[in-house]
Amino acid sequence: MRAATTVPGRPTVAFATLGCRLNQVDSETLATRLEERGYRTVGFESAADVVVVNTCTVTARAEVSDRQMIRRAARTHPRARVVVTGCWAQTDPGAVAALREVDAVVGNAAKDQLPDVIGALLAEERDTRLVTGRRTPRVVAGPMTEGALAGPPVPRPSRRARAFVKVQEGCRHRCAFCVVPMARGTSRSVPPADVLAHARRLVDLGYREIVLTGVDLGHYGADLAPRTTLAALLGRLIGLRGLRWVRLSSVLPAYVTPELAALIEGSDAIAPHLHLPLQSGSDRILRFMRRPYNVAMYRAVVERLAAARPGLGLGADVIVGFPGESEDDFAATLSLVEALPFSYLHVFAYSDRPGTEAAGFPEHVDARTIGRRRAALRTLANAKGAAFRRAMRGQIHDAIVLETRDRATGALVGLTGNYVEVTFDGPDSWMRTVRRVCVTDVEAATPRGEAA
Repeated sequence: MRAATTVPGRPTVAFATLGCRLNQVDSETLATRLEERGYRTVGFESAADVVVVNTCTVTARAEVSDRQMIRRAARTHPRARVVVTGCWAQTDPGAVAALREVDAVVGNAAKDQLPDVIGALLAEERDTRLVTGRRTPRVVAGPMTEGALAGPPVPRPSRRARAFVKVQEGCRHRCAFCVVPMARGTSRSVPPADVLAHARRLVDLGYREIVLTGVDLGHYGADLAPRTTLAALLGRLIGLRGLRWVRLSSVLPAYVTPELAALIEGSDAIAPHLHLPLQSGSDRILRFMRRPYNVAMYRAVVERLAAARPGLGLGADVIVGFPGESEDDFAATLSLVEALPFSYLHVFAYSDRPGTEAAGFPEHVDARTIGRRRAALRTLANAKGAAFRRAMRGQIHDAIVLETRDRATGALVGLTGNYVEVTFDGPDSWMRTVRRVCVTDVEAATPRGEAA
């Protein structure tokens, strides 16, 4: 790989983002804040003065990927400053700072200080920061704070077809396996007036879909004064003229209140797609995990919404190999997945996270068994996804035309309301618009269609 070199002019910053969609939103927000300070953001392979690596820590594998990306950033940009932020930087800043490629560590709690940290790094002479043959990183970390979140920055014109808006941060739950509360703090919400003002600006910029994101999205508004709810926020957003869809990123079934369910059932402006984290189909394991729902609650929510919105796209996260998971427990998960109309699953192998309750549990499942169960669940998930796509053949769907063409075919790519990509022919001028698409061929992993 050819190393990138910096160029004269405004300082340039490249981003490398790992992990969840929320990290993607955070990186976009940081890029906007930096551009407001006079920086220019560039692609990762372009010349850059600073590379910001936004890390994940949800699994042990995630931290391996973090390390690999940090080293890749240093190889690609040998003269650039490498700044590491995100969840790993928050939960274990010492381990991040120990990497010789790192110039600065900025935890999630200090992300608003990242522009100042970068400015200080660029103002220093690199040679004055070498100690015993390596860089001495500066570390800016601290505990997560409470209080309402600040509204998003003024959005920039973009070629993106869909806008992601973080309306909530942190989590009030303490699930036995999860490190996220340590990485992102307790639940905090963006005031609804700020969300609405931001959404209006996005629609004015041409966005036709807004995706609401958060760590514990269903808890939105409970921390605000006066209290409000996700249903109340949705009820105001779906009235925005020019907006085709509001999409929910992920909501725990315990938060699907009668008010929220009624909105999802009755409004065509809410995308017919939900991501409802499951984690296990065994009530025994759900109790050990300290999840705030049981199988009966989960099933009732899914069956109600799927009946009201035919063709509903339904996704879930599932963990296999949680400590104490027996063959009967895993069989219960397979049975539930088989019974419900899932269109996709995210399947994770359990891994210990330092500081979590589950790390100290007995009866850890061996790696070979975890691998076998993961493969079986993925096989079932793939079969259900294929069946879901086959059922779309001959149907006509609205689709948001994405900003890039399909690499293999050169066709346009549309994302349907129920979260299926469909390729079809058309001009570039259709990008970032809503088109009617008839699904004609569902044999490939990405269905084929025709503009209707």
